[in-house]
Amino acid sequence: MTGILARFGIALLLAAAAFPARGVTIKLGSIAPAGSPWDDALRQLVSEWTTLSAGAVAVKVYPGGIAGDEDDMIRKMRIGQLDAAGLSGMGLSRIYSGILAVQLPLLVRTNDELNFVLQRMKPRFEQALDAKGYRVVMWNNAGWAYFFSKRPVVTPDDLRAHKLFNIAGDADGIQAWKDAGFHPVPLALTDLTTGLQGGMVDAFTMTPLSTASFQWFGFTPNMCGMKWAPLIGGFVVTTRVWQQIKPELREKLLTATAAIGDSLQKRINGADEQAVDVMKQRGLKVHPVPADVERQWKAATEKGFSQIAGKSFDIESFELVKQYLDEYRRSNGR
Repeated sequence: MTGILARFGIALLLAAAAFPARGVTIKLGSIAPAGSPWDDALRQLVSEWTTLSAGAVAVKVYPGGIAGDEDDMIRKMRIGQLDAAGLSGMGLSRIYSGILAVQLPLLVRTNDELNFVLQRMKPRFEQALDAKGYRVVMWNNAGWAYFFSKRPVVTPDDLRAHKLFNIAGDADGIQAWKDAGFHPVPLALTDLTTGLQGGMVDAFTMTPLSTASFQWFGFTPNMCGMKWAPLIGGFVVTTRVWQQIKPELREKLLTATAAIGDSLQKRINGADEQAVDVMKQRGLKVHPVPADVERQWKAATEKGFSQIAGKSFDIESFELVKQYLDEYRRSNGR
């Protein structure tokens, strides 16, 4: 009997060697266009994770909106059709609304302010996302949003004469724009090109790098020279799939991803300025905004967006962002 059991055990070991344990395949969606910094970072993540895990973790990327817009990708993660996604701050705020508080228009005004506030808000954001079933493996500052438009925009009234793209599904945000006297048109981000081509919209707010990458500036050759809002982003993996990876391997993957994130951030820093230079060579006109006019924008913004606190984002996150922002400004004599 002992000999039989020994032979059976050897057979099991040989079978295990011939048929190793199934690894984890992560299906990751992204709206980033091919060749963009975010897409390149994803490609590097795929390579690093495959190498570090000796093939036990494979990442299949669906780039350029193949898996749909951000709402589509979040829905697919919830039902298991996707396991991960590269999301903008707006996409992340669909999972946890408090993230929007960092990106409110004309609140945080510099990269240093953003870095200070975001570092302090990350634990709160990550805990909230984890409770929703998502693990953030990388954060990044995606740049600053500006207005791009068919006709020049300097004052709020200039923008009120345009049909302004607004991401569909944000009913409170759309109402805030309307309350401030603007004309938002809700569309999926993946439909923005079609909307610009057909004249459904003729203005939007986006980073220069994204505007150049998607070639949207061909329809909107004017850029308002005022920083509207900072944009953040991140790569998330569903905790359902993340927990299938051995803890010791997860730590290695996070360490490698942090290095990729640092490299991505260095590439993004300054990329907006380069994108503006390239677009200016192709006809883009940048219109400066005087300080007194910026105060008009601030008043218009507060009129509309003060009404969505507690609706589009939670009050506690908003108050914490303001608290950290005040702390930074006091410590820097501002």
